Amino acid sequence: MRAETEHVVAEIEKSLALLRQRLNWETAPHRLEELNAMSEDPELWNDPARAQKLMRDRQVLADAIDGYTGLARELDDQRELIELGEAEDDAEVVAEAEAALRALREAAAQKEIEALLDGEADGNDTFLEVNAGAGGTESCDWASMLARMYVRWAEAHGYKVELISESPGEEAGIRSVTYQIRGQNAYGWLKSESGVHRLVRISPYDSAARRHTSFSSVWVYPVVDENIEIEIAPNDIRIDTYRSSGAGGQHVNTTDSAVRITHIPTNIVVTSSEKSQHQNRANAMAALKSRLYEMELRRRNEAITAQHEAKGDAGWGNQIRSYVLQPYQMVKDLRTNHETSDTQGVLDGDLDPFMAAALALQVAGKSRADAQAGLEE
Repeated sequence: MRAETEHVVAEIEKSLALLRQRLNWETAPHRLEELNAMSEDPELWNDPARAQKLMRDRQVLADAIDGYTGLARELDDQRELIELGEAEDDAEVVAEAEAALRALREAAAQKEIEALLDGEADGNDTFLEVNAGAGGTESCDWASMLARMYVRWAEAHGYKVELISESPGEEAGIRSVTYQIRGQNAYGWLKSESGVHRLVRISPYDSAARRHTSFSSVWVYPVVDENIEIEIAPNDIRIDTYRSSGAGGQHVNTTDSAVRITHIPTNIVVTSSEKSQHQNRANAMAALKSRLYEMELRRRNEAITAQHEAKGDAGWGNQIRSYVLQPYQMVKDLRTNHETSDTQGVLDGDLDPFMAAALALQVAGKSRADAQAGLEE
């Protein structure tokens, strides 16, 4: 086996070892047997919330075990093919097996990152909100570019995207937009995108073609599962209805059907303006519950990670990522230092490397915090 191929195999084995560790492989099959037995209990569905959680946990564990065993089996198969091809001096068989190993390395690395998505709400659907910062038309245009970037990313990963509300800019772009993104681990992947995003470019709205800096904020919070109870006192909220307007100022509803809910104790404001008033009210309440739930998650974890800090003003002090289009091409994450010169690829939704780096940083920080807590006990 060539040295290059041995290196690829070593990387796959490293990913498999980390997957085994994350799975607690020695006990994982036994835990799956227990969950399978519990799922067959005829009284399980007497408690629907408990049943749904158990079935979800069972499916996640089964998928993780199948993913690991599939990767390990594929590694063994390709190794055997290389040995067979080398023994029979069949260069074509060896080349095909080496190509399969390179693809397997990418798949194993992806599974390794997915195994880090074990937070309380990581598997949930998510709301994603983009708000233009100060800067008028330029910032509104930047907000629309960010919204497009996330929709492209979500669609490329097979997620379903629903527009919940949108407020257009006066001349171009959007002042704000909220999407609900549905799919396994949607929140887990997107949660690290919360923060302020900075754009530097030659403004298409400046007749003097000067360079401008714009800011927009992104806020990500999980859709609350039905089995998670969030109590909201009626006296704590104010519900307003208003007429929704679409792009270009054209009215998309002929009645005051859009809904705005303000949570008075926290001053959280959520809106929905895309459906009937009844549906808008349901959407807005769901979004409010999710925001309150995310706030509780952040409160519990703020000693470990600062990634869900309150979004604050969209300006210099809260940046997580910088997108420079002029005088050079560079996108750089200010938390992980991951960067790329493929700015167009990023704006077209190629965000996986940035998300993976942020997720790995979060897990490393959690591990350090856990270790420190162990030393202090």
